[in-house]
Amino acid sequence: MIHTARPEGAADRIVSLVPSLSEALFVLGLGDRVVGVTQWCVHPAAAVARLPKLGGTKDPDLAAILALEPDLVIANKEENRRQDAIALAEAGVPVWVTDPRTVRDGADLLGEIAGLGASAEHVRRFVTPVGAAIDAAEASRPAEPVPVFCPIWKRPWMSVGVDTYAHDLLELCGAANVFAYRTDRRYPRVRDEDIVAAAPELVILPDEPCAFTEKDVQELRKMPLPAAQSGRIHMIDGTWVSWYGPRIVRAIETLRNLIVAGG
Repeated sequence: MIHTARPEGAADRIVSLVPSLSEALFVLGLGDRVVGVTQWCVHPAAAVARLPKLGGTKDPDLAAILALEPDLVIANKEENRRQDAIALAEAGVPVWVTDPRTVRDGADLLGEIAGLGASAEHVRRFVTPVGAAIDAAEASRPAEPVPVFCPIWKRPWMSVGVDTYAHDLLELCGAANVFAYRTDRRYPRVRDEDIVAAAPELVILPDEPCAFTEKDVQELRKMPLPAAQSGRIHMIDGTWVSWYGPRIVRAIETLRNLIVAGG
């Protein structure tokens, strides 16, 4: 059966197909229940290195997953394919398909994962601070948000759109997504002239899913953008804008410093 909320019952043999949630399981002290992950599940490095790698997020090895006899597979609506979730569910494996669209959703999801058996101490150390960080950020949003362009792909350029976790996180941290008006796609395609017209005061280049480089920074610096004129074009760790879970606290701190304080 496919679940959209944490299924009831024990989960002693977990396969995680979501890199950020694989990390969350270990941070919450549930790593001993994880029996397999994807090749993109790289944190915590030492812990996941010893686990079977079950293909990628978009092309998991279903036979290898079933051979591990998991009692729960954790997936994500955006990162994983629906047909893989259906195939696993039809084979009798409970599949939990997560779909956080806001930072608050990410915090709630972390709490649900903790409900798989995390200790009260792990909840106090790693779940409670996330909610507190979100509350603090909401209470201190700047009166004038900073216009920000955050692409996730190039050729064509693709921007973070409104119905995404990354958009909500950026706005929580004081940004005004310059392509929020583009509601035609979750990740709207934009041209160089669209970027220039949007006049971002800050450009953030995450290193995943597209591995932006210094060459991309230099290309954007040649455009007549406020961000280029002020030198506010930055490459960042892509997990800060895309990994929900225990990284949320650090992500808020890092992005607020970059967006509001100009760090």
